[in-house]
Amino acid sequence: MKKLDWYIFKKFMVTFLFAIMCITVIAVVIDTSEKTDDFVKSGLSFWGIISKYYFGFIPFLISMIFPLIVFIAVIFFTSKMAGRSETVAILAAGIPYNRMLRPYMIGAFLLAGIMAWANAFVIPRANQIYSDFKSVYIDRNSSYQAGGNSRDFYFRADSNSFIGIKYYDTVNKSASVIFMDRIRGNQVIYNLRGDYVRWDTAARKWRVENAVERKIDGLHETVTKHTTFLLDINMKPGELRRDEYMKDKMNSPELWEFIKKEEGRGTEGLNTYKVELFRRFATPVSVIILTLMGVAVAARKTRGGSGLHLAFGIVSAALFVVMDKFSTVFSTKGNFPPFLAAWLPNIVFAIVATILYRNAPK
Repeated sequence: MKKLDWYIFKKFMVTFLFAIMCITVIAVVIDTSEKTDDFVKSGLSFWGIISKYYFGFIPFLISMIFPLIVFIAVIFFTSKMAGRSETVAILAAGIPYNRMLRPYMIGAFLLAGIMAWANAFVIPRANQIYSDFKSVYIDRNSSYQAGGNSRDFYFRADSNSFIGIKYYDTVNKSASVIFMDRIRGNQVIYNLRGDYVRWDTAARKWRVENAVERKIDGLHETVTKHTTFLLDINMKPGELRRDEYMKDKMNSPELWEFIKKEEGRGTEGLNTYKVELFRRFATPVSVIILTLMGVAVAARKTRGGSGLHLAFGIVSAALFVVMDKFSTVFSTKGNFPPFLAAWLPNIVFAIVATILYRNAPK
């Protein structure tokens, strides 16, 4: 990198760090004012709140606004350079436009790499801290409770077997009721009912007591009663938990394995997990796209100056967020493909960035 490259690269990094620090401080102040009562009720010390909440909240916040802050930072310092005719001087000196983009792209790829690594491993750990605090100290005090018993579980053991467990005790790894149906086509071919079930650590299976088995073959039915019965199903005690933050806590390899395992069972409604996984790879790419887009917009010297460029950046960032949210809702609540839901904002803004790049003064 030449002296000019370092000049642009340093401006990029300094502006980005300053912008993200300012936004983070403002967000922390607002969040603290909103959650003061929760902090007091938690009984935690000052350091306890920092370590058990803000160590999770701050990385979570930064991961949400990271690409948009890169975009705004690029527009801001490039617009300042254009206002001082620095970009005009660079191009007038015979430096190709693509050559001027080199320090921008180096910075963009560096930040994208950091974000890809953080999304895969760091942010899930931060989300675990953040979500644990919410579930223990905030959600439990909420007056709203979702319907259904939190100790009842209904799931698929495989593509044909459906199991229900009621009043499950996570400490003793036992439940008072279990039932299972196995289906072939549209017919029930197997039914199991038990009065009590617990996890047998030695056998690594579920031990059902007072079980009644029914095997159905057309009009013929065979009924067998068992005092105790070992049930081997593809479900371990640790998986019987109701955690709405599960997808955010798992790192990318764990999330990938979880999706594959649930697909093998025939579980439906996995779009939320798939969108999360695909977004972890799509968001770093958006850093590169938005950087190119910001340079193409802000390098042009206009009478409106930085204000006009920043207005364009804020509106574009808002559109990016809205498009991302809409595509996610359509995927999780409808039939929109999860891959497209995660990548649609990138695809649209890549087209816009290409058009702006071609029309940029060179």
